[in-house]
Amino acid sequence: MGELLTKLFFGGFVRMHILYHAVKEPIFGAEMIAELNRHGYQVGPGTLYPMLHQMLEAGFLTVSVETVQGKQRKYYRATPEGAQALEDARAKLRELVAEVLHDQVPEDWSRRVEDPDLGE
Repeated sequence: MGELLTKLFFGGFVRMHILYHAVKEPIFGAEMIAELNRHGYQVGPGTLYPMLHQMLEAGFLTVSVETVQGKQRKYYRATPEGAQALEDARAKLRELVAEVLHDQVPEDWSRRVEDPDLGE
């Protein structure tokens, strides 16, 4: 169940978390794995790096390479498109949290089902 739950739901949370940190400052893989693990996401390199590459291809991240202690390290940073995607995701997340956690249906919700079988 855990792997399926991760694939179906948490992948989007992880991508949002990556963008959040990449907007704030340059990030690198090992650092993000530790950060995500701190939040309970058991994400390894085989999951994280394909996500980073997808986000690069989508134009949400840029990458630069630096030498740190004699090793090449890739640093990822959000692009303006990535920052906008994060803001758009935040708006959707706020709406989702209000509805799912607090049962607050948006006032402009116009999709009412008027089916007598549903008890309305």
